This record gives sequence, C-alpha cells and structure tokens, in this order.
Amino acid sequence: MLVWSKFGRTKSRLLLDGTRRSLVVGIAASLLAGCASAPSAPPSATASPESPPEYVLGTGDRIRLTVFNEPSLSGEFEVDASGAISIPLVGSLKAAGVTQRQLEQEISTKLSAGYMRDPRVNVEILKYRPFYIIGEVSKPGEYPFRNGMNIISAVAVAGGFNYRANDQTVLIRRAGQTQEYSYPVATTTMVYPGDIVRVAERLF
Repeated sequence: MLVWSKFGRTKSRLLLDGTRRSLVVGIAASLLAGCASAPSAPPSATASPESPPEYVLGTGDRIRLTVFNEPSLSGEFEVDASGAISIPLVGSLKAAGVTQRQLEQEISTKLSAGYMRDPRVNVEILKYRPFYIIGEVSKPGEYPFRNGMNIISAVAVAGGFNYRANDQTVLIRRAGQTQEYSYPVATTTMVYPGDIVRVAERLF
C-alpha cells in the first residue's frame, strides 16, 4: 500500500508539472500572437532630440549652396518635383534621397571634373518640406516642419486632439515608406519632414 501511495503521489506531481508547463506555453503563445497582431514601430521609430538621424533631402526642401570664392556658383535652390536641383556648371543634379554631406560630395566631384581645382562646397538647409497630420485633430492638414518636433508639439500645431481621438498612440508613415506604424504619444516620438501622421478614433 505504501508503494502504491508513493507511486500515486509521484504520478500526481508529474501531471501537475505537465499542466503548469502547458499553461506557461499557452500564455507565451498568446502574448506572441498579440504582439504580431499590430505593426510595431521599426527600431529607428523613436529617437531623442539630442540624437536625430541624419536628414535625407526630399522634394520641397530649400537649400543654400556655398562654393567658397565662387559667388556666381553659390545661391539658394529648391528640390523640385522630380527630386532634382539645377546648379550652374553642374546642371541638373539628383538631390532627393541623399544627405547634405552626400550632396556636397557630389557637387564637389562634378565641379572638379574640368571646372575647378579642389572646390570647397557647403550645403545648408534653409527650409524643410512640410509634414501632414490627419484624423482626429482639430485642424488636420499640412504644416511647416520645425527642428526638434515631436508628436506632442505636432498635435498642438494642429489644434490638439478632438474628443474622439485616441490620445495614447498615433500612426505615422515616414517619408519614403509604404506602411504606417504605431507610435506612443510621447516626447520621444519624433516627427520628420514628409511624415504623414494619422490620429485614429478611440475604440471606447
């Protein structure tokens, strides 16, 4: 009887351990399924104002080009609808999709090819292309971008949330992306030129 009693207790413990393992596995699977159900922001989705990603030029940006000791080549230029700028001696040059430093290097290379020896080139952004905010805000529309803008200041520019708004998360489609991602309404969620911010309606 003692042997059977010990066997019974051992069997009960094994069954209990098996039930606990199944429960843990089930909870983990549910959590994973919940995470996969909504698109989360990519790794570069949020950034502190102190460490913004390097800016990429796009249509609507206006730059000041300075070629040192060559005032006739310097001036202000806007990236047109085709993503290009037209510069004396250089001609039409693709600007959309590159950084300031990359554009400087490209212009310098072009000027070095038979025009100038060791040109010194500087590109400065004078005006950024706008961002857009739609959905449940008081004044949806197009707005000028300002350096250091985060989602809270962007919503404030658009008159704030309306009474239907989900004020915990927003959906943002970054310039050049085809999908929008969910971001928290926090000062660490930055807004960049060309972004489309959508404020959804709250569920309850």
